[in-house]
Amino acid sequence: MITSNLERSGPTRVKVTKDSSIGREMGLLTDSVIVTDNLATVLGREVDKVIGHFVAMEQVDVALRKTLAL
Repeated sequence: MITSNLERSGPTRVKVTKDSSIGREMGLLTDSVIVTDNLATVLGREVDKVIGHFVAMEQVDVALRKTLAL
């Protein structure tokens, strides 16, 4: 999940600013937080559109390891 609610930050979340190189590459419209502690399975056919691709997955990997206690 990605949210624009920046107050939802913490060690299991990754903040991405829209003006950063990653934020611009993703096509973010606002500063956002990637939430790794609210996981869900979504069928591909339920995705309306892809707005971007997060290239710094090592940050998400660290947050996921904390979420999953790995």
